[in-house]
Amino acid sequence: MSSEVLDRVQPVYARLRHAIPPLEWPVFAEDVDAILRLKRERDAVILAHNYQTPEIFHGVADIVGDSLALAREAARTDARVIVLAGVHFMAETAKLLNPDRTVLIPDPAAGCSLADSITPADMRLLRARYPGVPIVTYVNTSAAVKAESDICCTSGNARRVVESLGVARVLMVPDEYLARNVAATTDVEVIAWRGHCEVHERFTAAEVAALREDHPGLVVLAHPECPPDVVAVADFAGSTAAMCDYVDAHRPARVVLLTECSMSDNVAARHPDIDFVRPCNLCPHMKRITLANIRAALETMRHPVEIDPDIAVRARRAVERMLAVA
Repeated sequence: MSSEVLDRVQPVYARLRHAIPPLEWPVFAEDVDAILRLKRERDAVILAHNYQTPEIFHGVADIVGDSLALAREAARTDARVIVLAGVHFMAETAKLLNPDRTVLIPDPAAGCSLADSITPADMRLLRARYPGVPIVTYVNTSAAVKAESDICCTSGNARRVVESLGVARVLMVPDEYLARNVAATTDVEVIAWRGHCEVHERFTAAEVAALREDHPGLVVLAHPECPPDVVAVADFAGSTAAMCDYVDAHRPARVVLLTECSMSDNVAARHPDIDFVRPCNLCPHMKRITLANIRAALETMRHPVEIDPDIAVRARRAVERMLAVA
């Protein structure tokens, strides 16, 4: 590792000292330096989800956030190339909103248990079983499933989307727990699919009780993909963006975020004075994205996202309806 490379990326490391020891930084520095150069050469922007590891989130990302924030920013960017540091459905959403731009997914095998839990055929069966009932589809789904939807939602705007339709009953897919947590806050009847996030479904109310016992004064923030009994015993429930906002506004002395564990690492960078308790549930799909394959994607322009034109038109309509509500 040359001293010139380390000098060039020193401002980046200043943002990462909380997460990466000095002895480990040279392992990342060369990829970071190459990615910063390739972004300039390719006119590229990197969108990174809140669950990405710190060297991506704080090191090379241009825009960070939850699914809703990334969808909004994907629609606004004027870069020729978008690299989505997240899972495949997020890259598809970016492509839906930027059909004339190149959208790269560093590892096309970065999937999602929720996206895999429902198919377009399932959606058509739901239409037949519940004629006339609108389908609200979580963005954690494939473009082909979105194309069968009336409107999309995220965890941050799900209730607003449901109530925006002005109907007494909706179908909500695919996350059962998100649907049940929304149903508890609205007069609209919500019919749920039975998909689950393999990260959030593992949290339990008993675990929350044990954490409170072990860490007096602990403030518990839960993602709405957690089971309803977990949300019920949390101090606050909201999207990853809402969790960040809560920590920024309330600055609890000790907090736990019941979501993917890299989230705590990334929020902790802004709040070194807060004690973050970390029950570490990792998303294996998010962790398929690395500095090395981001660099390779930009070097080779491999793994561009392609969506069937008919599917893209219908899926884009559902996403744009969501953004109009959000």
